[in-house]
Amino acid sequence: MRLHHHPISTTSRAVTFFAADHGLALEHRQVDLFTGEHLQPAYAVLNPSQCVPVLEDGAFCLTESSAILKYLADAHGLDSAYPRDPRARARVNEQMDWLNTFLSRELCYGFVYPQVFPQHRRPDAAVQAATLAWARPQARRWLGVLDEHLIGPHQNHLGGALPSLADYLGIAMLTLGEAVHADYRRWRNLSRWIAAMKARPAFAPTHAAFYAQLVAPGAGATFEAL
Repeated sequence: MRLHHHPISTTSRAVTFFAADHGLALEHRQVDLFTGEHLQPAYAVLNPSQCVPVLEDGAFCLTESSAILKYLADAHGLDSAYPRDPRARARVNEQMDWLNTFLSRELCYGFVYPQVFPQHRRPDAAVQAATLAWARPQARRWLGVLDEHLIGPHQNHLGGALPSLADYLGIAMLTLGEAVHADYRRWRNLSRWIAAMKARPAFAPTHAAFYAQLVAPGAGATFEAL
């Protein structure tokens, strides 16, 4: 299997972390987002949406990180991360859908990306300020739901004792907030969950480029506080 990705991409990191954490042998091909490789016609053949990641398994080509995570789990029989029991699997699907809609929309696309990536920054200062002012309380709301209900005080992961696919998808989104110095300490359960995921052996190597290229360079920058 070949994975087309970029190491700082939020959606890519969910897949590379999961794969490394479970010892999955993937051929990694880095797509250079900074030179616009993903926008070239050759890459559009793989993914017409011109985004990463993309998984190739022989003649089968799959896009969207959520779908790729599920495919990898099924292909390798990783039932602890993606249970076969219908209700347990439905719960993981529910959490992944929730993360990909509410949290990603407000925290990632609404609050972080407009501050970090020029292509997401609004061209007018007033519109930029209004975008962040709208996204901030919405992101806080969903972080509260994640903290109190999806994680709660009695488990370390969304999946319970062990991380599920939802944990890998979610931690990629939460760590993205570190690019704008987001402080999650007010959410105790959330902070405990972040620490548990970061403690996994595969976290550091699969996130090294993210911290070196996206978090560290902006360490002295001024960002809107979450």
